[in-house]
Amino acid sequence: MRISNWLVVAIAACALPVAAQTLQGPSSLGFSADRLARLDHGLQQYVDEQRLAGAVVLVLRDGQTVYERAVGWSDKEANRRMTTDTIFRIASQSKAITSTAVLSLIEEGRIGLNDPVSRFIPTFARTSVAVADGNAVTIVPARRPITIRDLLTHTAGISYGTENQVAARYEAKGLGPAAGLGWYTADKSEPICDTMERLGTLPFVAQPGEAWVYGYNTDVLGCVVERASGTPLDEFIRTRITEPLGMKDTRFFLRPEDRSRLAAVYSSAPDGKAVRAPDGPKGQGNYVDGPRRSFAGGAGLLSTARDYSRFLEMIRNGGQLGGVRILAPRTVQLMRTNQVGVLHSTNGLGFGLGFETTDRYGANGMDPAGAFGWAGAYGTIYRIDPEAGLTFLLMVQLLPNSTDIREKVPTLVYQALVDRAAAPQKSESRVQ
Repeated sequence: MRISNWLVVAIAACALPVAAQTLQGPSSLGFSADRLARLDHGLQQYVDEQRLAGAVVLVLRDGQTVYERAVGWSDKEANRRMTTDTIFRIASQSKAITSTAVLSLIEEGRIGLNDPVSRFIPTFARTSVAVADGNAVTIVPARRPITIRDLLTHTAGISYGTENQVAARYEAKGLGPAAGLGWYTADKSEPICDTMERLGTLPFVAQPGEAWVYGYNTDVLGCVVERASGTPLDEFIRTRITEPLGMKDTRFFLRPEDRSRLAAVYSSAPDGKAVRAPDGPKGQGNYVDGPRRSFAGGAGLLSTARDYSRFLEMIRNGGQLGGVRILAPRTVQLMRTNQVGVLHSTNGLGFGLGFETTDRYGANGMDPAGAFGWAGAYGTIYRIDPEAGLTFLLMVQLLPNSTDIREKVPTLVYQALVDRAAAPQKSESRVQ
């Protein structure tokens, strides 16, 4: 008995230093705990003022958790508190994952960056452009074929079909105004390639390569992935990206058993207060009980802050995480490097192959040159700052969003970062 007790004490004593090393505070990672408290206060203020039902914020430095908080409600009417494992509709955050799927096929030689899209979707062989001149609209042929590169950089001229010169045509084909706010397809009972084949018959709003136009580009790429791989997009993403990275909660439609984990969607009312959004494409959507057939690579995925951080950490680590390689480092460098010059912005922001890039300090808040990221229509944002080893996310469900929370949160994160050096203990394996 004495020997047994001695062993327990000895084992516990040996274990203490190891435990102490793994439970590092913000200061050991270059953050001020006092300044991070400003982030706590800021988030809670949005909830207290009823401008936001709830939110999750996650900040990582070199894969180690600096800050992870859930505030407010995931569903106020159901009396469900927000938790760090709440599931969110991530809308256009889907684009980076689908772009990664495309680039993995480019690495295998099954797709070429400069391939015409018509190689995979025949209706794109002869695309057209709607040119508005006052009240008159003229449909003219595209001057050149749309390429995979055009889609990845959003320079194909393809919008979401809500502009006056094309809206009626898109609505008649079940797109644009007939698809919620344009990008929504979760209620469609047809495969995404059927929808994209139809899109190819509609006029676009700019000539290929001549403008940065945000729209169905990545949804088209989702169809390209299916055609090039012979695999449905949801299965391709699951087997090639999310499962290898240990992303357990990232998928196109919610599992029935996770219904209580899905955050409700709210809208900013005229008085600035958050009110529950209605059912349907412009509100709660069909992510639980829908047809579950349309895998929208541009806007259809669900995820959690922790799950999506694993994908972002893979990108920050040059294409690998925890011994799993998804992309080559050079491919990731292409993704995070401005490929469009000043087409996206003339004020220091660019666009790579799936991410918005910060090319000048001050162009995007406190982001340094070399940082990159994007956002989602429901209010989510994320940033990767390779120089500081920083990854952070804000997850909310507010559509439309009249708050300034997407500008405030990055500032509150950066003002708490008090050293410029990388965090001391770099490790891929700490993101769990």
